[in-house]
Amino acid sequence: MEPTSKSEHLDAATLAVRLRAGDRLAIARAATELERLSPLGQELLQAIDSELGRAAVIGITGPPGAGKSTLVNALILALRRRQQTVAVIAVDPSSPVSGGAILGDRLRMTAAATDDGVFVRSLASQGHLGGLTPAAVRMIDAFDAAGFALIVLETVGTGQSEIDVAEIADVRVVVTAPGLGDDIQAMKSGLLEIADILVVNKADRPGSEETASQLHGALSIRASDRSRQTPVLKTTATDGSGVAELLDAIDAITIDRGTEPSRHRRRRRARYLIARAAADLIAGRVKASNEIGMDALCDDLLVGRITATDAVLRLMQRHLGV
Repeated sequence: MEPTSKSEHLDAATLAVRLRAGDRLAIARAATELERLSPLGQELLQAIDSELGRAAVIGITGPPGAGKSTLVNALILALRRRQQTVAVIAVDPSSPVSGGAILGDRLRMTAAATDDGVFVRSLASQGHLGGLTPAAVRMIDAFDAAGFALIVLETVGTGQSEIDVAEIADVRVVVTAPGLGDDIQAMKSGLLEIADILVVNKADRPGSEETASQLHGALSIRASDRSRQTPVLKTTATDGSGVAELLDAIDAITIDRGTEPSRHRRRRRARYLIARAAADLIAGRVKASNEIGMDALCDDLLVGRITATDAVLRLMQRHLGV
């Protein structure tokens, strides 16, 4: 099959065929169309819908400095040794000038450079909190249709607010490193609650045992039965130490959750997209609003007569009849 040119005009059916065949330019084109949710992208979703939900989605998140990108590179190498294909969606900070992704961390993913069984796509966070962007969620479908067995989502690395990955990933891996004590304290109120697997990366550095002990201690007070089942693993991504054990832990959870219907998993991601769109729409209208009554609503909030939630509900009742 001839490679797809980026400038070539394609209909959704043709793009779907080339996507399934593993044409790398078609994969890139499909990812772009779904990222934008263009008319072609919407038609493509209809063409591939019945085939989606096969890939396992692995979320890699954690504070800056934990070595997430280097760990993802090590995971790619280990997965390819097991003859598994993998796609990576890496959410990067946005350039303040162009708005595009700052790709510094992706330079560490050398395992993807010459391997057709690996596809890495960077996305700009575009200022989204929660570590992800809705475009990343839509892009999952492109890689799923292309037949990648695993899809890795690496979040932007902004700290404890990165909990969107809990709504998207089938397995959530939270990564930290020795010397990030303040981040571990912050994780207790956010990332720790969503972790299926906790990883102390850079385990060759002093303090790794203490960091692992702190995580075990934090898990012991977590208000969840899962705390007894959440493994705390140590890795050194630069030499691959502990990565095989991490993959075994990911596989065990993937197999355990494999009975969930694929439609349910995709609906969970759709709910996330709807919730984010609703939040963005309401926020945009509130910030730009000059309507009569908005100042009074703000004043009521300032003096404590209503809460911010009350204000949102009043706006929804006013505009949507909810």
